Amino acid sequence: MGVMGRRYTIEAAIRALSEPGRIYGELRRVGATVNRSLSSRSHTGFDVIAADWDILVILDGCRFDLFQQESTLEGETDSVISAGSDSKEFLEMNFHDKQLWEAVYVSANPFTSDLPEETFFDVKNVYATHWNDDLGTVPPEAVAEVASAAAEEYPNKRLIVHFMQPHYPFIGEIGRSFGSGDLKSGGEDIWTLLQNLRCPVDKTTVWEAYAENYRLTEPAVRRLQNELVGKVVVTADHGNLVGEPLSPLPVRGYGHPRGIRHPALVTVPWHELPTAERREVVPNTPKNLDEPDDSVVEGRLEALGYR
Repeated sequence: MGVMGRRYTIEAAIRALSEPGRIYGELRRVGATVNRSLSSRSHTGFDVIAADWDILVILDGCRFDLFQQESTLEGETDSVISAGSDSKEFLEMNFHDKQLWEAVYVSANPFTSDLPEETFFDVKNVYATHWNDDLGTVPPEAVAEVASAAAEEYPNKRLIVHFMQPHYPFIGEIGRSFGSGDLKSGGEDIWTLLQNLRCPVDKTTVWEAYAENYRLTEPAVRRLQNELVGKVVVTADHGNLVGEPLSPLPVRGYGHPRGIRHPALVTVPWHELPTAERREVVPNTPKNLDEPDDSVVEGRLEALGYR
């Protein structure tokens, strides 16, 4: 090895020793990748379309234990195993290659743009029309507003209402107080900061910000319960890892990596609210949809910590 090679190796070693978080983060990233490659691909999970509901409320990234801890909604709570450990996988497993013309999808999640155009009778892309640049996401009250209008516009359709919360970014006082990642400037999301030991607060504070996101969303869910006719069920597309050990490689996981079938990622709530009156559902040919530009979709996904 020449002088330049020795110097590079020494400098790299010094940098690594001075930033141990990067070492741990890289080890965890590699470990998660290996665990994902070893995870079973022969899974299906709960079929949300086949279940009994008129309005399906999806809380993005809501763990079952978080829902149990924070929910004050009336009704019965159970758990189901999601078909996906991230939003894209959930959507693909539940809706891809289906003609669900009895349903209208109101979505704050940009991944719905990846589904074939005529999957649903209509799609309300709230992430394109009601995005809040300051929050870096769609606030829950905007989703409820669009969903309420869609229910009035389509009284004979099932309604899927996909909130972006409690998924990061955190929109409450706790989460915003510690600057939970600057994704708009190409920064890292909160889960990567935790993984790499560079988070400005401890894991307990991050959990409280995550729970606060749920608490800020529940009033919007109650609005749907109060305003809309039909059986309302609340669920989630996937959960979220907050430092749980993975297997077979014993690394700790954060966020919601695709293809990892960990209970914290795929065990989600299935909460049935009390129902007084059902909707009469009629399928027919879907509308011609106006899809947002790819640049809008990509920008929204980056702001939410994807890609």
